[in-house]
Amino acid sequence: MISRSATWLLMLPGLLWLGLLMVVPCLLIFVLIFFERGIYGGIDWGAPTLENVTRVFDPLYLSIFLDSAVIAAVSTLAALLIGYPAAYAIVKAPPSRQTALLFLAILPFWTNYLIRTYAWIVLLNPAGLINSLLIWLGLRSEPLTLLYTKPAVVLGLVYSYTPFVILAIYSALQRLDPSYAEASRDLGAGAAQTFLRITLPLTAPGVAAGAVFVFVLSVGNFVTPDLLGGGKFQMVGNLIYDQFLSARDWPFGAALSALLIGLMLLLLFAQAIATLRARGEHARA
Repeated sequence: MISRSATWLLMLPGLLWLGLLMVVPCLLIFVLIFFERGIYGGIDWGAPTLENVTRVFDPLYLSIFLDSAVIAAVSTLAALLIGYPAAYAIVKAPPSRQTALLFLAILPFWTNYLIRTYAWIVLLNPAGLINSLLIWLGLRSEPLTLLYTKPAVVLGLVYSYTPFVILAIYSALQRLDPSYAEASRDLGAGAAQTFLRITLPLTAPGVAAGAVFVFVLSVGNFVTPDLLGGGKFQMVGNLIYDQFLSARDWPFGAALSALLIGLMLLLLFAQAIATLRARGEHARA
C-alpha cells in the first residue's frame, strides 16, 4: 500500500503544473481587476479602484454576455440532441465495434481546431459545396446566406464540442445496469416509457457533464464567432480578446474574464453537486 507521503510525491508534478498554469494566472486576473489602464496601455499600479467591476455590469456588456449565453445554450441543446442518440447507438452496438465507433466520434480532435473551422468556411460560403449542391439540384436559384451568421457559429460550436457529449453520455450508459430496463419491460412499460423513466434519469449525470462541457467551452469561445460570424456580432470571448490585444485595457479585460471564470466555476460546482446527489439517490435505491 502506497504511503501518504508517496501519494503526495506522485501528485506533486501535476499540482505544480496546475498551480503555475491555472491558479497563478487566475489570481493575477483577480488582482488586475482593481487597477486602471495605463496611459499607453498595460497597468497603472496606482490606488485600487472598483471602476472595472461596476463597468462590467453596464447594460452594453451584459447584453453581450446574454447573447453569448443564448448561443452557448442553443449549441449545448443541439449537441445533446445529436450526442445522446450517437452514444446510445454505440453502447447498443456489438462490443467488437464499440472501440471503432468511439474512435470515429473523437476523430475530429485529431485535426487542428482552426483547420476544422476553416473547413466550415469552405462548406458554407456562397460558392461552397452546400450552396453549389442546392443550386445543382434545382432547389435554389441563388446561394443561401449561410456564412457569417449566428446559425453558422452555432453549427461550428456543435461540430467542435459534440464529441465531449458523446464520451460523457457513453460513459454513463456503460455503467447503467441493464437489469433496470429489463425489469421495466417486464412490468409492461414500453420502450419510450422505459427510456424516459429509467434510462434518461439514471444517465442524467452524464448528460449534465456533457452539457456543462459544451456550454462552458462555447460561451468563452472567440475563434468560431470570429471566423464563422465574420465579426458581425460579439461574444464575450471576442470582447475579452479585444480588451487585452486591441484596446490594451488589461484591467477591464481581467474583470470580464473574472466574471466568465466565476460563471464557469458556478456551473461546474452545480454539476458536481447534482452528480453527487444522483449517485447518492441511486445508492439508496
